[in-house]
Amino acid sequence: MNLLHLSLTHFRNYRRLELDFQGRFTLLQGQNAQGKTNLLEAIFFLATSKPVHAQTEREVVDWGADEEPIPFSRVTGRVHNQAETFELEVLLTPRGDGVNFTKQVKINGVSRRSMDLVGMLRAVLFLPEDIKLVDGAPGERRRYLDIALCQIDRNYCRALADYQKVMTQRNSLLRTLSEQDIRPSAEYIADQLAFWDEKLVAHGSQVIARRAAYLGQLGEAACRRHAELSDRRETLQLHYLPSFNPGCWNDADFARLTDERHTDAVLALPAATEIDAATVAVHYHARLRNRRAREIAAGTTLYGPHRDNFRFVANGRDLRTFGSRGQQRTAALALKLAELEASSATTGVAPILLLDDVMSELDAQRRQTLLAALDNVEQAIITTTDWSDFAPDFRAAAQLLHVQQGMIQEQ
Repeated sequence: MNLLHLSLTHFRNYRRLELDFQGRFTLLQGQNAQGKTNLLEAIFFLATSKPVHAQTEREVVDWGADEEPIPFSRVTGRVHNQAETFELEVLLTPRGDGVNFTKQVKINGVSRRSMDLVGMLRAVLFLPEDIKLVDGAPGERRRYLDIALCQIDRNYCRALADYQKVMTQRNSLLRTLSEQDIRPSAEYIADQLAFWDEKLVAHGSQVIARRAAYLGQLGEAACRRHAELSDRRETLQLHYLPSFNPGCWNDADFARLTDERHTDAVLALPAATEIDAATVAVHYHARLRNRRAREIAAGTTLYGPHRDNFRFVANGRDLRTFGSRGQQRTAALALKLAELEASSATTGVAPILLLDDVMSELDAQRRQTLLAALDNVEQAIITTTDWSDFAPDFRAAAQLLHVQQGMIQEQ
């Protein structure tokens, strides 16, 4: 898989950019705040339709776009995948409120859904701040799983979208039941919730089963990569932490797994066994029935994929709580290298690897391990502030670009 050409209009600090990519490796050099990361974000935006550093899509629109009759931001790319070449486009235009933007997606000039775009250009992005995957909030880890899985599994992407729609409807009903002055009968509540429970479980069980399988796949690869990065001093495990026991463990082991006071003992627990959606559905239904009163009191859905989490454990210690910054950074890097392997193994085609100024954060051994991973990719686009972070022979084999104030020049 290769990105052949990238075109940006009013994206971040790029007013206009037309850039051809040549060869396997592209090295972008420039000082901080010149646009290196913005270019990688544009590529990842084209691959996933999701902004990397922005809470809203308005944030990626260059302020110079206000000079246009209708402000807009456009990212387009020409992609070659095996024997096929196609054009991808994401266009942002303002809504009537002047604050929010509408996203339009086109594939080969034909309007499509955002879901249809995902997976057409697969990319693995590694940023220095990816340490938040280890020490950040559970929402960061769920978002990571969703983006990674949607790129390689359209069924997962559909199940996730359907789950989120059903949960919105179910939450609305739970709020209504919670706010009623007269407590309805148990039969009335059961009738009201039965329809949405069935749909929630149907879609949510698929999401949970796929996440469990994917984390198992990631865990094996991350363990190998982490051993290389840590000079065999540490053993890394990824522990899936769903909001209820979906049938992977007995109840006692699940209670220990999710009890943060016992993180020093988690290595003694069995790993999550592979489960199917039907098994998850049985346990999910039981949890919703047994906790119905609690959900009505809360006025929201308390159990399901939207409450999932996973944990990084090295030598029996939860790295979020007990890991040093160096250990957390190593675990995050191992995860991204594992994602690269998983994507290649699942699709049969290596994704594009996007590396943002990671060499400055790594020692010599970790740099060597990371560069060795480039042997397994068809294209890597890498940013740096210092040419000397890369050996002369690597620079000689790469396309060299200098980035300054949203302008790119060949070196």
